[in-house]
Amino acid sequence: MPPQDMSTAASPSGGAVPEGPGTDHLLDALQHQVAVFARRAEQTRLGGVGQVRNSMDRAAYLLLNRLDKEGPMGVKALAAGMGIDSSTVTRQVAPLVDTGLVKRTSHPEDGRAVVLQLSPRGQTRLEEVRVSRRELMSRVTDDWSEEERDTFCALLTRFNISLADRAAHQAAQEG
Repeated sequence: MPPQDMSTAASPSGGAVPEGPGTDHLLDALQHQVAVFARRAEQTRLGGVGQVRNSMDRAAYLLLNRLDKEGPMGVKALAAGMGIDSSTVTRQVAPLVDTGLVKRTSHPEDGRAVVLQLSPRGQTRLEEVRVSRRELMSRVTDDWSEEERDTFCALLTRFNISLADRAAHQAAQEG
């Protein structure tokens, strides 16, 4: 690959964006692949394999996963941790409570406050979905090396963090 001019310009978020021949092409290809990924992820819902395939939507999975990883918490803390509005969390949690996957309990120090926590049924269901999705990831990347999987995961994590940081920066400027 020929060397590229790596001069920089300020991005809208204030960071430096490399400029030069091929950069626009690369960024066009990147945005296209992200759009294709989003469509494919929505089509399959990255639901996994077997009987639990497509049986849990993205919002439910992310909420249950956060409660599992971080433990019981209030709606505001859950919303802040996920970068979404409290009313959205309330709306998304309601069916999880109705189906017994999440329990609402009183805060131990302030009985007026509500704490959300994963129920035993929710823990079991979440693990079923994780196993199914883990199997899907294994099948999709079965011809990848461990290093390729690790690199892809690290870059995708970095990409998601950058998107979250950008959204938070924009929200701070608007609010």
